[in-house]
Amino acid sequence: MMHFRHLRTMLCAAALAAFAAPAHAQLTIDMTRPSFEPVPIAIVDFAGDSMGAQIAEVVRNDLQNCGLFRSISPGSFIERNVNANAAPRFADWRSIGAQGLVVGQIAQVGGNIKVDFRLWDVVVGQQATGLSFTSQPSNWRRLGHIIADAVYKRVTGEEGYFDTRVAYVSETGPLTTRTKRIAIMDQDGANNRFITDGRTLAVTPRFSPTLQEIVYMAYADNNSPPKVYLQNVDSGRRELLGNFPGMSFAPRFSPDGTKVAMSLSKDGNTDLYEMDLRGQNLRRLTSTAAIDTSPCYSPDGTQIVFNSDRGGTQQLYVMGAGGGAERRVSFGDGRYATPVWSPRGDYIAFTKIMGGSFGIGVMRPDGSGERMLASGFLVEGPTWAPNGRVLMYFQQQPNSGGRAGSVTLHQIDITGRFGRQVPTPTDASDPAWSPLIPQ
Repeated sequence: MMHFRHLRTMLCAAALAAFAAPAHAQLTIDMTRPSFEPVPIAIVDFAGDSMGAQIAEVVRNDLQNCGLFRSISPGSFIERNVNANAAPRFADWRSIGAQGLVVGQIAQVGGNIKVDFRLWDVVVGQQATGLSFTSQPSNWRRLGHIIADAVYKRVTGEEGYFDTRVAYVSETGPLTTRTKRIAIMDQDGANNRFITDGRTLAVTPRFSPTLQEIVYMAYADNNSPPKVYLQNVDSGRRELLGNFPGMSFAPRFSPDGTKVAMSLSKDGNTDLYEMDLRGQNLRRLTSTAAIDTSPCYSPDGTQIVFNSDRGGTQQLYVMGAGGGAERRVSFGDGRYATPVWSPRGDYIAFTKIMGGSFGIGVMRPDGSGERMLASGFLVEGPTWAPNGRVLMYFQQQPNSGGRAGSVTLHQIDITGRFGRQVPTPTDASDPAWSPLIPQ
């Protein structure tokens, strides 16, 4: 396992001072515009070590996969052997259509590696940003993700999401008797490993918004009540939060990570409850004859969105975090499920079911501006990247007989323009995106 806590990051002030960026550099993209073209960017293999090509490839893939950048093929580069400590020949890069240029240098420092990188604004001929990182060689992939995040932030003005992980349910075996384990991987599908061993059925992982911890549900057998566990994904330390008969989904964390909200079936009713993570103080939030499920906190912790059939069909409702003042926010055709509030607070993502079709959509917290981003056979379970610009979800493919077949993970940005399948070594469902990994 890589020890992420050993990563040290520092700003290379000398490099920034040597090539200061102008106040109005043109290497930007306005994602609020209805249409925009991806930024053409050239990423040169970092010099000084064979690892440099691998780090550059991580940066290329991250930026290309997000849809906001178009990575220019290295085969078209005119200037070769670019000196990371000197200005490039801007005319050569302009001639191949590059607006941005990423170069870097790797040095061995006492058993660690030191990586310097620069992002050049080719249009105006100035450095846009430059940073220096020192870490263990085993963290080379993380360094690539952190560099991609720095480029993303400089060009878009928003935080990146590449230095993150995704927990999900790994599914193997026959569809009727599946083995389901909690797995975790980098957001691009690399460094996949298992959190649980498959001896129990483990489902619905949820990441803490403040720590690299997850909660998930596990069943010892089909007749046993579900147990909810809290597990640190780096140390492997696990603790039992409790046995919860009548629970169908793992709880979701409050924004400060101190509480969880859940749905429980008790005495014939399915209502929402809140529990202190350590104090175990269970509080009832709703009390109706309806089925209330899938609670999720707003990022400021003052509200909860959930789905309920209290109006006759399954719809989305918003209430205060302590319960009460419920108001319906979904009014389109079909049924709504699995609502998840964006970390930015501007959207609620959901699964929508109309007849036999499924889709992933977003709406404003008041229900306005509903848009569908993806659709397909059994598409469901959205989760947000920590910057609120990208969603991940899972999709079950139909087999030759029209029944449910393999299960895969997918990404889509909130414009609906840029989507891709996320590679996993097994069938995969129920993704949960981590916050940015602490540096």
